[in-house]
Amino acid sequence: MISSGRETKKKPIRVLSGIQPSGQLHLGNYFGMMSRMIHYQRENDLFCFIVNYHALTTIQEKDRLKRNTFNAAVDFLALGMDPDKSTFWVQGDVPQVAELTWLLSNITSLGLMDRSTSYKDKVAKGITPNMGLYSYPLLMAADILLFGTDIVPVGKDQKQHLEMTRDIALRFNHTYGNVFVIPEPDIEEETMLVPGVDGQKMSKSYGNTIPIFIDEHELEKNIMSIVTDSTSVNEPKDKDTQLFIIYSLFLDEKERLELADRYDSLGLRYGDVKRELIERIKSHFSPYREKRNYLLSHPDDIHQILEMGAKKAAGVADQYLHQAREAMGLNYGNV
Repeated sequence: MISSGRETKKKPIRVLSGIQPSGQLHLGNYFGMMSRMIHYQRENDLFCFIVNYHALTTIQEKDRLKRNTFNAAVDFLALGMDPDKSTFWVQGDVPQVAELTWLLSNITSLGLMDRSTSYKDKVAKGITPNMGLYSYPLLMAADILLFGTDIVPVGKDQKQHLEMTRDIALRFNHTYGNVFVIPEPDIEEETMLVPGVDGQKMSKSYGNTIPIFIDEHELEKNIMSIVTDSTSVNEPKDKDTQLFIIYSLFLDEKERLELADRYDSLGLRYGDVKRELIERIKSHFSPYREKRNYLLSHPDDIHQILEMGAKKAAGVADQYLHQAREAMGLNYGNV
């Protein structure tokens, strides 16, 4: 067979995810989303953003939101996000997402929104309900559909929201024609739910986090506060616990097996494991901490990176928004 000399270039898979700047980013953010995004940028078309619109559901202090947004961007860049290999921006800098949210709201049933367990859980925990909190899944759907996303890495708590996004996209395409890509979830079982120091999901709202760039004194305080049981030093220890799970995140497969053997053997002291974990965390994040300090001293560089990312993201957003407007009859100039 004679080759034509032309090779069909495979379109890279577009991966998208965002992180909310609701406070100090922690190990749950890092292992559940951030490290995965940094890995994805090597071989995929990565779109990653700071979701400050979403943060408005819980943060009303403007200075706090501005500070958190900037710090989240710095943390991401320090940990390895490369703006030359990805599209990295702040959600509010591409306001087209707000218009698409409104368009999608007109083809989304109340029944679908009412089934959101995340909304019910947050209200049950005492968060004052508002329309932003209620329509959170719609904004998330717009985030995903506006950029032609193929894959969305999600944790257990966001899985339903992605299912809702798929339902909304299918409904739109059925009504108006094939405009949106139907996204697929990517759930990594090992890291989709990182426990906090008390065993619940690590979350700023629970006050049980281990921040990534916490100072050494506070790090030691946090790690030593990890709740453990009262098993005797002369008994095997339970591996289905937060200390074992958190420590395992920093270990390779061989090291995990060695830690498991220690848990199954006699003589293990939780205090020793905690001190080892402190050193592991310090060692793992030490080079990133140095880069973060450099970035913090060059804020203009951060702003320039985010501005460049917003322009790249807006170029894609405009295409899908135009198609949606055209499909719905909003572009009436060619009548």
